[in-house]
Amino acid sequence: MKFIPIQVFDNYIEANIKMAMLKDAGIECWLTDEYTVTVDPILTNAVGGIKLVVNEQDAKHAISFIKEINALNKPVYTCINCRSANVELVSTPRKAINWLTAITSFLMGNYAITVEKVFHCFNCGNEFSEEASKSMLN
Repeated sequence: MKFIPIQVFDNYIEANIKMAMLKDAGIECWLTDEYTVTVDPILTNAVGGIKLVVNEQDAKHAISFIKEINALNKPVYTCINCRSANVELVSTPRKAINWLTAITSFLMGNYAITVEKVFHCFNCGNEFSEEASKSMLN
């Protein structure tokens, strides 16, 4: 019997939620490398993350089910300039605070310091905040 990973996670909570949804839909599945990543998160990249695995004969059905779940859970933002939905949340190197954060992190060690993020439209290159997109809706 051949097993196929259909999605990879770096977070055991999201992995278990997706696994439970698949099991509720009647698809037999399980997680591999869950305990390794949970016990030592530094090894996430080394082991390739937590893998949601299904039998080969269930793979097509499971992949389509996961795609439907992911599409429903993804918030849709549109560009305030060109109205494109090709928008992602990114950290911007154009903000001075992000450079200051990078320098401080380098000098002080690996401390988690907040980095300012903006929405970037990959069609027109416009960058905007979440507040700006909400104000366009009103």
